[in-house]
Amino acid sequence: MTAAPMSPPIPNQARELLGAATRGLLEAYATPEPARRYAAAHLAALRAAAAVLAARAHPVRRGRIRSVWALLPAVAPQLQEWAAFFAAGAAKRAAADAGLPVVSAREADDLVRDAETFLAQVCALLGVDQQAILPGGAQEH
Repeated sequence: MTAAPMSPPIPNQARELLGAATRGLLEAYATPEPARRYAAAHLAALRAAAAVLAARAHPVRRGRIRSVWALLPAVAPQLQEWAAFFAAGAAKRAAADAGLPVVSAREADDLVRDAETFLAQVCALLGVDQQAILPGGAQEH
């Protein structure tokens, strides 16, 4: 009987980014102020995307600096729509992060849920048990 092929382990940097994304999402859920909640959720999604790049991208030393959202579709085409969605909200996140009242409570709540869905898809893509990256969860090595 042959064992099912195991997915390769992800680099520690990617695992740390997933943990930071999870903590950021928990912070977003706990933050009552819509602008701060929106910014925390967007940053959590950004860290999840960075985890995909850390796990899958190969360093390239040429060209100009590009955003995580621009690079993500090259290493995970199935996340292209998510990349476009979060890239479109980057300016609003920057304004919210600066404390400007640019988002409603509903927009913030919607983004928190979207970031949670995105993080779950990233974990599935990387073969990481989402429970293992929760604060206090069992870390896989």
